[in-house]
Amino acid sequence: MTTDLWTLGRERLAAELPAQQFNTWIRPLPVPQVTVAEDGASTRVALRAPNRFMLDWIRNQYASRIETVLSELANMPVQLELALATRESTQQGSMPLQAHRAHRAATSLRLALVSTGSGPSSGLPVAAGTLVESALSSIEGSAAARTGTREGSSGSAAFLPSLAPASTTHKLNISLTFDTLVAGRANQMARTAALHVAGAPGVMYNPLFIYGGVGLGKTHLVHAVGNALLADRPSARVLYLHAEQFISDVVKNYQRKTFDELKAKYHQLDLLLIDDVQFFAGKERTQEEFFNTFEALLAKRAHIIMTSDTYPKGLADIDERLTSRFDAGLTVAIEPPELEMRVAILIRKAAAEGTVMPEDVAFFIAKNVRANVRELEGALRKVLAYARFSHKEVHIGVAREALRDLLSIQNRQISVENIQKTVADFYKIKVADMYSKKRPASIAHPRQVAMYLAKEMTKKSLPEIGELFGGRDHTTVLHAVRKVAGDRTKNTELNQQLHVLEQTLKG
Repeated sequence: MTTDLWTLGRERLAAELPAQQFNTWIRPLPVPQVTVAEDGASTRVALRAPNRFMLDWIRNQYASRIETVLSELANMPVQLELALATRESTQQGSMPLQAHRAHRAATSLRLALVSTGSGPSSGLPVAAGTLVESALSSIEGSAAARTGTREGSSGSAAFLPSLAPASTTHKLNISLTFDTLVAGRANQMARTAALHVAGAPGVMYNPLFIYGGVGLGKTHLVHAVGNALLADRPSARVLYLHAEQFISDVVKNYQRKTFDELKAKYHQLDLLLIDDVQFFAGKERTQEEFFNTFEALLAKRAHIIMTSDTYPKGLADIDERLTSRFDAGLTVAIEPPELEMRVAILIRKAAAEGTVMPEDVAFFIAKNVRANVRELEGALRKVLAYARFSHKEVHIGVAREALRDLLSIQNRQISVENIQKTVADFYKIKVADMYSKKRPASIAHPRQVAMYLAKEMTKKSLPEIGELFGGRDHTTVLHAVRKVAGDRTKNTELNQQLHVLEQTLKG
């Protein structure tokens, strides 16, 4: 059962995740130990990561999805246990040993590149993951053992990738289309611009730069453009990739001195879709090659769509000539979805899973999960899985029970005092200013933000909140709540600040 369950689980994850992510984070994991409870009603899967770096990244990014996939395949609740592999178990498994060797090789490679002043020098997880893969490909001579995506061969030929036409290797997720994207005020402008690009690439809004927090639908939108263009023009050369893949390609071609291959891959495209360009920060050679790619594509009227977690001028450690070009077309933001949009997303996602989601349940989930669409989807999967495993209809009681851990964490961690400290730290004022009678804008605005978050994220009444803010009247709190709520809909910068604060408070 161990091998079968994990094999099926990996196949499902390979189909759902981008190839780069799957090959970097999921494929190297060794076969886990599976333990079935004596009553046969639940299963424990013990996954062991070869290093702390990989463990933390998998826990934060993939653990929930892995647990859900295995639960569905096992037809019973599966509890995922993540831990570091022991030294003995690491040496017994071939893949963890390869990962260890790759880690050491990548470290040496990074030091060598930094010493030349032209290589990546980031400690970010995704960038490091691609460097590990790159180091293995170069030092061990074949990527087949790592990813299974290329045929290994002897001699120098093992280092030469075969470049297939871009139209056949677009790496798009065909399920991410404009039809499956829930439209709302939060993504209205970005969606409209994307539709224009899909209908007339190379004509308007080039480049299109989409920015916003994590899990808000930026990736969905760029995939939708690519899928729409290919539906109209099947011969179009379209490529989607994460910035980490571009970094990896630059590293590989830098090692081999084969920049003509890099040009052949990117400069002939009709549409380039690239996610999370903030990962280019501090990587001078990558920025230089992307600048060359950028100029070549614009010169031939090809279209470029980029996403980032912040607007172009807010990108740190990226050359000004790049950020100025990022900002030369159209820059649009995707904001956190409002309540009605979150409800619509839940109902749509549930329908895609073959379940009718009662509206009151959708409202219950949406009110308690506010951060982003990704967290909404995770909460929905938990509710649907719990209802399926307990053989119950979906109703608020089931949702409350399925999300009890999430709700208890929120109730335990989010207090007015915690909000006051978090907001004070964010705006660089003293916590004591939250209770004082001082009224300069530099203090009054953060205080109003804290009152708004206290009303939104705790169960305190207006008089109770006022009392905790230096004995203020409830009408003062109400005014602050209404003002911040109104400004949030009109001020993109304030909305992003609130989004960051909400995510910070939710941990």
